Amino acid sequence: MTPTRTVTRGPVELAVYERGTVESGPTVVLVHGYPDSARVWDAIADKLAAQFHVVAYDVRGAGASSAPTRRQDYVIKELMADLGAVLDAAAPGRKVHLVGHDWGSIQCWEGVTTVPLSARIATYTSISGPCLDHVGYWLRDNAKPGWRGRQVLKQLLRSWYIVAFQLPGLAPAAWKLALGKHWATVLKRLEGTAVDLSPTQADDGRNGIQLYRANVLKKLLKPEPRHTAVPVQLIIPLRDRFVGPEVFESLPRWVPTLRRRAIDAGHWLLLSHPDKVARCIAEWADEHAGPRPKAR
Repeated sequence: MTPTRTVTRGPVELAVYERGTVESGPTVVLVHGYPDSARVWDAIADKLAAQFHVVAYDVRGAGASSAPTRRQDYVIKELMADLGAVLDAAAPGRKVHLVGHDWGSIQCWEGVTTVPLSARIATYTSISGPCLDHVGYWLRDNAKPGWRGRQVLKQLLRSWYIVAFQLPGLAPAAWKLALGKHWATVLKRLEGTAVDLSPTQADDGRNGIQLYRANVLKKLLKPEPRHTAVPVQLIIPLRDRFVGPEVFESLPRWVPTLRRRAIDAGHWLLLSHPDKVARCIAEWADEHAGPRPKAR
């Protein structure tokens, strides 16, 4: 799909994809994870477009957007400034229903729990991407002998790739030599889901490693309190190989308005179960709908 607009923020250009207009209904903003691009939302966006103004964009380093070379350009603060710029361009002056998957969800927790961006978010749907600050507190509270300690160990084993991504040269070489060419096959074996290989897949994989290097250790070692008044819907894929449900067990501590939805699917349920995910997003947005925009 060709971008419908390009949002420029400093040296970074963000490719934005819209379905419908602000007159179509409330705005839903979809933020993809790693190593994906906005195209991972295509099936869901098409289903939502009958009821909503749907906005997706390639985050910096992915798809048709710019790819900064410095690690510090991938810190969550910069990613949230990108989101703010997209909202200013595509949904000026209105609240949006925000949805994030994987790293898209991780980064969007920052916007949901901090001002001024949180004031622009009507609801948040988080899929397979916890707030790193919340996880930092969860690790501190549960890294002890016993059942809770075993849950922490279980999640650490799921997250083995995060350690690998910190090693110089290893992950970028893997994307250049093999993963970039065979990602569709890898995803088919992991999830049982067919996907067309993106022409930017190898670059998306290499660039996105900076997300982990710039944010994970810093957030986990020095977490900050992250509360929010935004209504949050948590969609949990029961067969997620990378993010276990236990990391969300303390979420009511931070989120007073919370709903959990479980789907019998793997990590990439956006591809395997688009109907169910789209229905969950639409129901949550409808439940917290504000005034509908008047048609011009």
